[in-house]
Amino acid sequence: MERVKRSNRMPNEASLDEFALKMTPAVRKAAEIALGLEGRVSNTPKGHERTAVKQALTEADTLAQEAILEALLEHYPHVRLEAEEDTPLVEAFRCDGDGDGVVIIDPIDGTLQSYLEGLGPYAVIVGLSVERRVHSALVMLPREGFLFRTAPSAGVEVIAGAAPPRPARAASDGRKILVSHSVPQRTRAALESEGFEVAPAAGGAVAIAPLLPGVRAGIRYAAEESGIGISIRGRVGVAIAREAGAFVRAEGGQPFPDDLDTPCRLLSVTANEKDQEALQRILEGEA
Repeated sequence: MERVKRSNRMPNEASLDEFALKMTPAVRKAAEIALGLEGRVSNTPKGHERTAVKQALTEADTLAQEAILEALLEHYPHVRLEAEEDTPLVEAFRCDGDGDGVVIIDPIDGTLQSYLEGLGPYAVIVGLSVERRVHSALVMLPREGFLFRTAPSAGVEVIAGAAPPRPARAASDGRKILVSHSVPQRTRAALESEGFEVAPAAGGAVAIAPLLPGVRAGIRYAAEESGIGISIRGRVGVAIAREAGAFVRAEGGQPFPDDLDTPCRLLSVTANEKDQEALQRILEGEA
């Protein structure tokens, strides 16, 4: 694909504070693409990745990311990218790198286990970072029909299906805990012994777990091969949870870092401190 030449900022480029609003239609379109192709696409692994989870790639990933990049090129052509897939339009953002922000994209978070194998919710993730901190974020769960978004001074909103946006807050709702696929079986068993219902989910869903109906908390362990632990794509949803009033913790109950680069291998998200203390006791007992 021929490079798009852009040396000066376009006069009609949208404000970064409008990012979540401007990108909402594209995230919903990407979710529709993923949902429409579910069960109809096969895995075509990326050979350069080390694990089956990272290698997983489908036509749905490619088409969903291109839908996001089309909107991004329209509204924010000068941003830099941290995109999960190397799709054709990625090349359009490699020219000058003079943008104020970095856009983080995972068109289908959980391709192998959550999307292809159907093990729990998968997610469409789009975030904007400024100075290596999440500025605006969108996470949509296509099967469940929920889109969560946050922007500066706007709080967190949820869009459920065709309903208008409404404020969203973390809540201790039910006994279900979403866990990443990397959480050891012994930890799942310990949670179940405490009376929790444990269900698998992709990382994007885990990060916003206490905002979901009937879900009390989320726990995620980073994959062993990850250099910084929880990836930058995995931290987009954390910004939503934190803004919605959730307690977000790392190893040893320490506050989860609010930047994209501080290494952190554990993510625990609850609606209140009491639940967080209970999870930390369980996790420490299984360490």
